[in-house]
Amino acid sequence: MRKPAAAKPAKLATSRNKSGGKATAKPPEPAMDVAVGRRIRDLRRVRQFSLEMVATHTDLSIGFLSQIERGLSSPSLRVLAMLADVLGVGIAALFGASPSADGASDQVVTRGLQRPELKLWRTGVSKQLLSPASTDNRLNLFLVHLEPGGSTGDELYTHDGEEAGLVLEGEMMLTVDSETWSLKTGDSFRFASRRPHRFSNPAQDAKAVVLWVNCVTGA
Repeated sequence: MRKPAAAKPAKLATSRNKSGGKATAKPPEPAMDVAVGRRIRDLRRVRQFSLEMVATHTDLSIGFLSQIERGLSSPSLRVLAMLADVLGVGIAALFGASPSADGASDQVVTRGLQRPELKLWRTGVSKQLLSPASTDNRLNLFLVHLEPGGSTGDELYTHDGEEAGLVLEGEMMLTVDSETWSLKTGDSFRFASRRPHRFSNPAQDAKAVVLWVNCVTGA
């Protein structure tokens, strides 16, 4: 599996953390970190993966992985994408309730007031899951909010699948391979997720909102 380089800090942050991003001046949100850590741990245990195995495939230390699982560290989107890749799921599997052994779900509708949300508060990125949550879903729909200066980091990263989206509000800078585009309201995109990429909100006074689709193609 292709291993992305360690992420550099996002523009809006003020101090470095172990996931490769920077911490903002906002207070910590331990409840969110604990919930995400539990989902990662549960997925790992369902698949009978050891921390050593995950560390080997992600180039992350066992200590850092343990901190994520215990909610002591807030992972960046780049790190979450790496972990989801190793666990054979999309990032959507990190939303909602802990996974069952088979990951099955027959839910069809997600109500507006019941959207699971993943806040990456250190980097100014949050994702609301619009499609029903299940570990076996291959196609997932998100509403991505980018705070002013919010970013996935300066380093490009890769993961399994394909993605596409539509900018609903504001502006987003999207880099795929060596090319960068400024996307504004009404602009859309699509690319294979194995192509190195990153995205950010260049505005310092306005949020960006993007309707985002991720399709996991691997096993």
